[in-house]
Amino acid sequence: MDTYNLTTVTEFILTGLSDLPQMRYPLFVVFSVIYQITLVGNGAILLAIGTEKKLHTPMYYFLANLSILDIFCPSVTVPKMLKNLLTGMQSISFWGCVFQLYFLVALAGTEVLLLSAMAYDRYVAICFPLRYTLIMTKGHCVQLTASTWATGFLHSLLHTVFTFRLSFCKSNRVNQYYCDIPPVVALACSSTYVAEMLVLVVGGILGISALLITGLSYIYIISTILKMRSAEGKRKAFSTCVSHFLVVGLFYGTVLFTYVRPSSSHHSPTRDRLISMLYGVITPMLNPIIYSLRNTEVKGALREVFLS
Repeated sequence: MDTYNLTTVTEFILTGLSDLPQMRYPLFVVFSVIYQITLVGNGAILLAIGTEKKLHTPMYYFLANLSILDIFCPSVTVPKMLKNLLTGMQSISFWGCVFQLYFLVALAGTEVLLLSAMAYDRYVAICFPLRYTLIMTKGHCVQLTASTWATGFLHSLLHTVFTFRLSFCKSNRVNQYYCDIPPVVALACSSTYVAEMLVLVVGGILGISALLITGLSYIYIISTILKMRSAEGKRKAFSTCVSHFLVVGLFYGTVLFTYVRPSSSHHSPTRDRLISMLYGVITPMLNPIIYSLRNTEVKGALREVFLS
């Protein structure tokens, strides 16, 4: 029977993106630039939607919520990462780790649900265009977004409570540059069965449900578009969905590759950290670029905002 040191953990040590000291400052510059681009890009989307009346529609209401999430999500991890790169210190307090994990999981869960709500909006717009304004009312949109935020944060509260109820006595070194469920749970010396089952069952139900709604919405959307006789109608309908489709693919691709893998000792820790960086840092930067490049209405609104 193993004997563990039962000293209470008061802080965790976060593993940096690079173990090479000479890479600290170049990484600091790179991620500072990426973070600034993320803030400016998503802030510009919010400004365009807020000031341009023709963008006051359900589709852009959901897009505004996505931009808010894409500002908040990297803000949970990147400032701390930049501070650690600049100072060379890798520590985070116990409660700092708790709050970082809580908000990160909450925002990620909210984004999963919000993307499914956006897919449903496009489904109604393309498959039931004459009833769109009757179905996607302002009240319905507010209810949808409020339920995504509430569900995401309640879901995270459940995981956070059961994760930090564990006893941490093996080590305090988190194999990630931020606090997340898998690397924190890996440090526990008490049974992790309940915490792992919650991730698998509750997280799986939430993720699969959102993925099914998104997938079925796009199946019906594509089917409806293919039945259209007008080539111009097909092009216009497809153009309203392509940006969201790209964002969904980018989000689910990085999330699935990060989390939905069998545990194995052959995984490279450095590779895992780089993959999670794509999901937590790069994706929020690319989302406003995708929408501004692929959406003529957003491009026009941004042009008016910055040239007026």
